Amino acid sequence: MDLKLKNKVVFIAGSSKGIGLAIAQAFAKEGAKVAITGRDSESLEKARHILGEGNDVLKIHGDMANPKTIDSALKKAVSHFGEINIVIANIGSGTGKNGFDLKFEDWQSMLATNLIGSMMLASKSIPYLTKQGGSIVFISSIVGIETVGGHLPYTAAKAGLLHAMKQLSREVADKNIRVNAVAPGNILFPGGSWEKNLAKRKEFFKKYIAAEVPMQRFGKPEEVADAVLFLSSEKASFITGACLVVDGGQTRSL
Repeated sequence: MDLKLKNKVVFIAGSSKGIGLAIAQAFAKEGAKVAITGRDSESLEKARHILGEGNDVLKIHGDMANPKTIDSALKKAVSHFGEINIVIANIGSGTGKNGFDLKFEDWQSMLATNLIGSMMLASKSIPYLTKQGGSIVFISSIVGIETVGGHLPYTAAKAGLLHAMKQLSREVADKNIRVNAVAPGNILFPGGSWEKNLAKRKEFFKKYIAAEVPMQRFGKPEEVADAVLFLSSEKASFITGACLVVDGGQTRSL
């Protein structure tokens, strides 16, 4: 299926490893021009190597939850490619403190990273997208949809992100910009949180997945990337304000 993504310019936040890197690889395979970003320069260089020399790839080092860094990164992408057509806001971290006895800083850091950072990237990218229209896709989580586990501030931030996505989609629809989200479930990849969990309590978490996920397995980053590509493509031309869940059937709500 031709998704008509060839030569589209895609800015992907948090794309040096895991889900973000899989998204970058998927776009590159479609012939898109890709700007990848990451906080760790070594991981970013490895990602650039994985994407291959034959692809048009720009690497940008920095924290995409920082407004000044976002401004600079978007300008670099436009300077290099001439425009931006698609923005993937893969910003955030699920690492946090368990329980309800939380400090102000615990809430502040999670909201800043998982909600505010993503929305800042989206809002700052809109002036570039309005020139020709385009697509924004947020990477949220199933914990923002249902109470299936997760740290309190993280779940609140991801839930807030979905509501903000929905509102933003209405505000920019007349600019020919579509705004959607993908909510991954339990995705296993090297260096990810699930790999670390399995290293500590393999049998426990294998039983958990078997009991909670109808498909009885972990998801793969490539499966999340496929959902992102679809929502970013012309095949989803009448879809905006939607959240596509990729969780093997774990969530129970519609």
